[in-house]
Amino acid sequence: MSRDTELKILSGTANPALAQSIGRYLGIKLADVEIGRFSDNEIKVIINESVRGADCFVVQPTCSPANDNLMELLIMVDALMRASADRITAVIPFYGYARQDRKTRGREPITAKLVANLLTTAKVSRILAVDLHAGQLQGFFDLPVDHLSSVPLIADYLERKGLTDMVAISPDHGGISRTRELAERLHVPIGIVDKRRPAPNVSDVMNIVGDVEGKTVVMVDDLIDTAGTVTQAAEALMARGAREVYAACTHAVLSGPAVRRLADAPIKETIVTDTIPLGDKAKAGRFTVLSVAPLLGEAILRIHQDLSVSKLFS
Repeated sequence: MSRDTELKILSGTANPALAQSIGRYLGIKLADVEIGRFSDNEIKVIINESVRGADCFVVQPTCSPANDNLMELLIMVDALMRASADRITAVIPFYGYARQDRKTRGREPITAKLVANLLTTAKVSRILAVDLHAGQLQGFFDLPVDHLSSVPLIADYLERKGLTDMVAISPDHGGISRTRELAERLHVPIGIVDKRRPAPNVSDVMNIVGDVEGKTVVMVDDLIDTAGTVTQAAEALMARGAREVYAACTHAVLSGPAVRRLADAPIKETIVTDTIPLGDKAKAGRFTVLSVAPLLGEAILRIHQDLSVSKLFS
């Protein structure tokens, strides 16, 4: 049953192009929001139209600069809450601070839970996210979380390319469920790159589990940060006789030497989505950018109409 409240889409400054694409998909204009800075660099937010009783969706990935974008999101939510919005959904295409989701040694924080607490305290009504670093992060929230996957988008793109003799490879053990989903959609076999990580952002490829000789290999992961894992894995796969290697991920973090590493690696194409804006990085490598705007737009419409979001993946 459709809600009687008005649907409003608001955008922060982290990824306005994605918010505009969502608005075009839904056929609605983005709400008028003014975001600036005070003289001491504090974030200033003014909503220049009424949101009283409205069903509000704030589009704001917490990508780099993570601290600024997270604080901007919290301030926008606070403004909406104090303006009597009926419901506030934080649309977070990329959920920052997610990689610290547990303690692996003493005196470490769990930042994924801390951010969840901040959003809950700010009076967010629900969360709409894309490919969280770990599915169990949904349990960090004491409010509804709709968790979308970009794997169907990637699978559809690869099908349209008409690639043959494909095998889906997970670059590590943590991404096996995502790789299995891609393999099932493409009806191809699956494999794993078995590696150890001696230090953060440093990986050492150990072994390839699965048959890749003469195959078109597609590696899939939730994000590419410094690209150390994916480029080392690509070299190992080619050394094992792979015909060609494609890399696919949802979140193109691409920090530090990532763009250069991807350009130098034996990777034919890197497939990413627009959850994070690439900017000039898109021109520096062999990137194909798939838009999650239709996926998020359809999810927003279903949430607004109180319909099932999981039907999107049936």
